[in-house]
Amino acid sequence: MSLGLALGPAEAAVRAALDGLDRSGFPARLWRRDPTLWGDDPARQRVAQNRLGWLTVPARMNAEADSLGAFGEEIARRGFTRAVLLGMGGSSLAPEVLRLTFGVRPGALDLAVLDNTSPAAVRAASAGYDPARTLVLVSSKSGGTVEVSSFEKVFDAAARAAAGDAAGGSFIAITDPGTSLAALAGGRGYQRAFLNPPDIGGRYSALSYFGLVPAALIGADLDALLDGALEEAHTLEGARAAADCPGITLGAALGALARAGRDKVTLALDARLAALASWIEQLLAESTGKDGAGLIPIADEPLGAPDVYGADRVFVAVSAGPPDAEAAAALERLERAGHPVLRWSRAELDELGAEFMRWEIATATAGVELGVDPFDEPNVAEAKETTRVTLGRFVAERRFPPQPAAEPGGLARLLGDAKPGDYVAILAWMERTPERHARLSRLRSAIRDRSRLATTLGYGPRYLHSTGQLHKGGPNRGLFLHLTADEGADVPIPGQPYGFAALREAQALGDLEVLRRRGRRVLHLHLGDDVEGGLERLIGSRAAAARA
Repeated sequence: MSLGLALGPAEAAVRAALDGLDRSGFPARLWRRDPTLWGDDPARQRVAQNRLGWLTVPARMNAEADSLGAFGEEIARRGFTRAVLLGMGGSSLAPEVLRLTFGVRPGALDLAVLDNTSPAAVRAASAGYDPARTLVLVSSKSGGTVEVSSFEKVFDAAARAAAGDAAGGSFIAITDPGTSLAALAGGRGYQRAFLNPPDIGGRYSALSYFGLVPAALIGADLDALLDGALEEAHTLEGARAAADCPGITLGAALGALARAGRDKVTLALDARLAALASWIEQLLAESTGKDGAGLIPIADEPLGAPDVYGADRVFVAVSAGPPDAEAAAALERLERAGHPVLRWSRAELDELGAEFMRWEIATATAGVELGVDPFDEPNVAEAKETTRVTLGRFVAERRFPPQPAAEPGGLARLLGDAKPGDYVAILAWMERTPERHARLSRLRSAIRDRSRLATTLGYGPRYLHSTGQLHKGGPNRGLFLHLTADEGADVPIPGQPYGFAALREAQALGDLEVLRRRGRRVLHLHLGDDVEGGLERLIGSRAAAARA
């Protein structure tokens, strides 16, 4: 599937990038998994050498598609009607995309994802939990993710209360070989543990067990999903020049445009593919946002008129079937106004697997163009360690520092510090509900329309495993609106001296501390227990009011 590239003045820079990739032999070297593509640093090369399994995993999984499909059918025959996936980042985003894109085949399991440590979110996910009908997927590459471990303790306790020693029969694990989760699955009698190929990073794992086991449970067509991915991979394998491979062309264009100042990759996906935006967001942000560089993905921001955008945007439009006429007209207006627009369409929704592979190739290519290692996440450990220390201090003192009051005037001061090329990141530490999400979306639109700044919206701690690396390691262009809230009664974590309220607050405060330590411009507002009222006041504040 070829790309339509409207590059304007950047056309020469993109052509130069493609020529440079040809001179280096990039297509062939990428296919043969050459770890030297991303620099001479031995440490970088060691990371890359153990993170390129995504290139060939569609072929590896293709041989297992029938057995995975049979597994999903057997689970349904045993009376399971629902699945809850406990995961974060690369373990949860692709399953969520698959569920929202394909829905649930009749007779298969519905799938919900829990990736929020808000007590309200944990209560909602575990309400009415019936181990006889709900399969719990514990999904973690490392096996030691604190959120996933905490979620598992809650569901394990509930299952044991209902089924005793047979509780493990309603659990499966997806992890790497040799992890603590693999050991836990054996010790607790999990029904099955899927051990993923260890040479695949979490955010590149959509077409491995991490994505395909949930896909099998909802009854998705695994053959069609993998066929599309294989076709996209074959374009790389057979490419004689960089321009022969759409994924390489896309990555080269995004890298060259970012170097020219257009680093806000604004995703304009049609309604049928809209869920894919969150997965692309993580892939681009965590892979490229480091060493002061990075692509800044803008997901789920409604298209506006050309005059609400600065000169830092590139628009990427993807559709399944013919593009929506209204969106196409909006993109034409943006192109006429001088914004680069990259477009392509897929004939069928089942080509989602090809999209996963195309974006993975593009991200690896963009890493070369930006001079970064697209397979590590050097700043994520810092936030985890700060959270651990903050939580330990809470356990010792039984309190956190007092929270600042939510003063809308602070938003005006934050936005007043903006410079051209900056972006606003709204970081919401609260349960995502349809009403709250609608208000937060209105807030980001109001901010964009007034300031012409790109906006992002993330929920904590989910964004720590997605855009958090970009926030701390990428270019210092972010204005961070850090929102916390009180959400009713706590949910205890079995075996721990704290509950989810303390875990969430420690994560929020830890993230805040690291952002400040790295010199980021950040405003922390605590909305208390009137979350909706506080959001309405922010939307109505003079700082966020749309231009007349």
